[in-house]
Amino acid sequence: MERYLGLDVGERTIGLAVSDPLGLTAQGLTTIMRTSNKEDYEKVKEYIDKYNIKTLVVGLPYNMNGTQGPSAERAKKFAEKLKNKYQLEIIYQDERMTTMSAERVLIEAGMRREKRKAHIDKIAAVFILQAFLDSK
Repeated sequence: MERYLGLDVGERTIGLAVSDPLGLTAQGLTTIMRTSNKEDYEKVKEYIDKYNIKTLVVGLPYNMNGTQGPSAERAKKFAEKLKNKYQLEIIYQDERMTTMSAERVLIEAGMRREKRKAHIDKIAAVFILQAFLDSK
């Protein structure tokens, strides 16, 4: 079976999640602190290689009215570069509310604010990837 890599692409961080080998569940991997596009691509590539990924599921932060804003455009630009650089398939997943859902989960788990920042994008990537897996 094919594994999928989920990405929550932000301005400062990129959250990563990977599916299990059967493509049923998503697990959080890490949060990459962004430095430069070149380094960011290389860091994501390490996970692409490690898990033999052929398809990326990238969260698109639509506005509440369904339009795409600057954040969605940035995420698409980043994903398209990965697609072309590493010959990957890209699937875009609506990610409205995933960060808020991730934060709620972390608050309910009793995680302090400082620690939540380090995990929130990884958890958001899990929500993005899991939504895709559930829709298959």
